[in-house]
Amino acid sequence: MTPLTGFTLVQLRYFLVTAECGSMTEASGELHIAQSAVSTAINNLERDLRVQLFLRRRGRGLTLTPAGERLQQHARELLARACEVEREARGDGETISGPVTVGCFVTLAPYYLPSLFSECTDRCPGIEINVVEGETDQLVQALGAGRIDFALTYDIGLSAELNLRSETIAPAPAYVIVPAGHPLAGQGTVELAELSAEPLVLLDLPHSRDYFRSLVAATGVAPDVRYRTRSYETVRSLVARGLGYSVLNQRPATSQTYGGGEIAELELRDGSPPLKVKLTSVAGMTQTTRTRAVMDLLREIATRPPGN
Repeated sequence: MTPLTGFTLVQLRYFLVTAECGSMTEASGELHIAQSAVSTAINNLERDLRVQLFLRRRGRGLTLTPAGERLQQHARELLARACEVEREARGDGETISGPVTVGCFVTLAPYYLPSLFSECTDRCPGIEINVVEGETDQLVQALGAGRIDFALTYDIGLSAELNLRSETIAPAPAYVIVPAGHPLAGQGTVELAELSAEPLVLLDLPHSRDYFRSLVAATGVAPDVRYRTRSYETVRSLVARGLGYSVLNQRPATSQTYGGGEIAELELRDGSPPLKVKLTSVAGMTQTTRTRAVMDLLREIATRPPGN
């Protein structure tokens, strides 16, 4: 017979809430129970596991020990699996329902999320999708903290410190945009060296900025960064006004900009490898049925032409 563990799911839940709050007092308020119940559950859990889970410092709250950090990830996975078992036991297995929290790189959101929300509503109306938009470093931190189930992001800036599992779902080759009236606008392709004398409008996001600058620098000419912005659409609008050219990856379905101007897209002949759009999660974590359903939808959406 398989030996039984001494701890309970309730203890794990109290542990996770306490770890998130950093205080048993705050955790008791979050759980709507007495602080003594939280303290007893944590103490019993430490006793059953024979490890110390928190460092207790007067006036500084609670900090996870290395053992506590290891348990935190396993506890999240175990509680998620317990919910799956409960639904299966009730006969709810055929109806996929519950929350899924998706981390999404800011510039990918307009291209993937509308289709994801629409199709998930049609196919799996019981799934509630929550989104955390951010840059790569923020999404990696959210994965490590368990705040998101998985991330949709590019392959640049993924931290080697975390044990991440990534799957490529689409290529995202770089291309150039110039004003619609630019002398090169009609030729369809370009080498970055042909634009070396012109100012660069830079999408100024961490890791992205280094990637775009490196593409230009590979021509042997340092990029003349005249304008910077963290907004994808502002880049397009500045270019449409004739203030420079830019290099981007995702392609809107229209050449019109918010400001009413127009840009032209040019394929790159430089042979630079495309970025990769990836689904990234913590390695070793068993995803719930609803999370896998959302990931499958994103894989399907990624195979379609833009606008479909």
